[in-house]
Amino acid sequence: MEKEKEFAKIVTDNKSTIYSICYMYAKDKSEIDDYYQEILINLLLGYAKFRGESSISTWIWRVSINTCISFIRKDKRKLDTIPLSVNINQIESDDHEGKQVAKLYQRINKLDKLEKAMVLLWLENMSYDDIASVMGMTVPSVSTRLVRIKDKLKQMSND
Repeated sequence: MEKEKEFAKIVTDNKSTIYSICYMYAKDKSEIDDYYQEILINLLLGYAKFRGESSISTWIWRVSINTCISFIRKDKRKLDTIPLSVNINQIESDDHEGKQVAKLYQRINKLDKLEKAMVLLWLENMSYDDIASVMGMTVPSVSTRLVRIKDKLKQMSND
């Protein structure tokens, strides 16, 4: 019973991160819920095997990103699932700052899957070492790719 409480706390503490990843890969609210549920299933199945070789947040990022990418690759097959209610509304806002954030996320959504993942990690203020760990890359490669991605996003804002 203690493991279940520990897992529930981890999910609660990282709900916003998981939702952010879902938001970046999904096309609509229904897909966000599907991705979120699939991520929770994968986290639950993988939790017993988590060896602590990375931080729990790094592990959650890796599982979440890989789940979304795999979900997309599988043609978004619908599973028999019970819908989850996710009550996080980080992006939707009517003020100027909220609109700016929404525009940024629209641009990010135009990036390919790996670029999206890297930007999300960077926006979460993860270190280049942690991003490299999550993405399975070297730190110099992360640095180079992020510069290119930032240039690409700037170019999109000029279009």
